[in-house]
Amino acid sequence: MQVDLTDRVALITGASRGIGRGCAVEMARAGADVAINCFQHPNEAEEVADEVRGLGRKALVIPGDVSDRAVVNDMINTVEDSFGHLDIAVCNAYYSKRQPFLEIEVPQMARTLDVTLWGSFHTAQAAAQRMVAKGNGGALLFISSLYAFIPHGGSLAYNVAKAGIDHMCETIAGELASHRIRANTIQPGWTDTPGERQYTTEQEIREGGQRLPWGRLGTAEDMGRAAAFLCSEAADYITGSTLRIDGGFSCRLDRPRA
Repeated sequence: MQVDLTDRVALITGASRGIGRGCAVEMARAGADVAINCFQHPNEAEEVADEVRGLGRKALVIPGDVSDRAVVNDMINTVEDSFGHLDIAVCNAYYSKRQPFLEIEVPQMARTLDVTLWGSFHTAQAAAQRMVAKGNGGALLFISSLYAFIPHGGSLAYNVAKAGIDHMCETIAGELASHRIRANTIQPGWTDTPGERQYTTEQEIREGGQRLPWGRLGTAEDMGRAAAFLCSEAADYITGSTLRIDGGFSCRLDRPRA
């Protein structure tokens, strides 16, 4: 079955750049109208909206901090007022401050959990409540990470948040199945995004990609195409699942043995 999101409305948090942007564009390419949430980078969010409109779909930029439930509720109201309904919610927004365990400060730990974990909860619950009220089913998608199960050093807060997202998604999927609302997770591997450049040089990205089994880093488009599939009728029987998209990184054969 071809991926078809015609007449669907998707809300994507943190969609001004990177994986969120990839999800917005690829869902529009599949026929969805898109609400683009951003907290920073408003100009880039407008660029995403222009790209969506260039694909013949409707687009709306909604600024807001997903860690604030009142803001999320208003965001859902705006989507419904503008498009009439909401069919898909992609919980992608995140915050990450990489610091060693012995040095990470409580406010940084809390902010990471507030945005990455709680923001996903707020968005998913608020969206699902509206979907249940409408009675037409829907799809929730959580953007997780390989760090949900790989304890990458110096990234404690982010690791914890993503691990929580994985388990949260599975629980939500079980509870919402009777409402025909599906919930799934994508675990991106090393992906070429602006956020990655906070911690990695261009040379490290280039050389690191060559060392991956598939010979390159993932792209926002790779993640976006998978997101469009999982939120479409082509994936109607898939819920509570995790799709790992990492170019073979997690099954490398050259890892040191324990």
